[in-house]
Amino acid sequence: MVRATTRRRVTRLEGERRTARPDALAAEEPLEIRIGGEALTVTMRTPGQDFDLVAGFLVGEGLLHAPEELAALRYCAGTDGDGQNTYNVVDATLRTAAALPLSAHRNLLTTSACGLCGRDTVDAVRTHVRWPVEADPLAVRPGLLYALPERLRAAQRTFDSTGGLHAAGLFAPDGELLCAREDVGRHNAVDKVIGWALRAGRFPLGGHLLLVSGRASFELTQKAALAGIPLLAAVSAPSSLAVELAEELGLTLVGFLRGESANVYTRADRVLD
Repeated sequence: MVRATTRRRVTRLEGERRTARPDALAAEEPLEIRIGGEALTVTMRTPGQDFDLVAGFLVGEGLLHAPEELAALRYCAGTDGDGQNTYNVVDATLRTAAALPLSAHRNLLTTSACGLCGRDTVDAVRTHVRWPVEADPLAVRPGLLYALPERLRAAQRTFDSTGGLHAAGLFAPDGELLCAREDVGRHNAVDKVIGWALRAGRFPLGGHLLLVSGRASFELTQKAALAGIPLLAAVSAPSSLAVELAEELGLTLVGFLRGESANVYTRADRVLD
């Protein structure tokens, strides 16, 4: 049985006082992702919603675009020393031929040139976009944006006990929280949300909003764009390449969403006066 948390006895220091007590920790284990029996990658994740994680990861890598392209997901026999299934290997069967994942393209750029070429990286993502967001008519009021972090925080049940997880939330155009996921990796939390939506038959995600509890990196912007999400918001800062990608694709990127303030870095026209 997989668990999102574990418990361990710790020594608690409070001033000069020292006590022993149990503490909850966010679980972290490797997950090997395979396609048709062939190993693709290994990610460190919090166990739980593994099929959603794999489906979302494949969307973010440009290998999966619609529910009908995913034939099956199954756990493979990864075992521990006692012969018990660890549930740490998932094999995906696709109905379409798997192309070169975007991560492989980025690694090729890194090893064949002096550093990572931002322009080539943005162009690589553009070629994989099946659901363009540039013309998406989503429009929201600032008050709706300001309410999102509290709604996501209220759904972070595992964070309440561990304090050690990132979160991502998918919202409807009216601000309703449709899906919230937690994980030790912020990329995994987003993959779990996107994978849930794909497996629930909700693709593409035009008109939806994605909120992440940390910063907005290039990879998270990529994942939102490939899922057809027109607005990505983060409680912390975006990176320069995330802003460049969002601007290139016509995606609204919001950062520092805290209290009743935020920075809108791209496509501010979607946030109404």
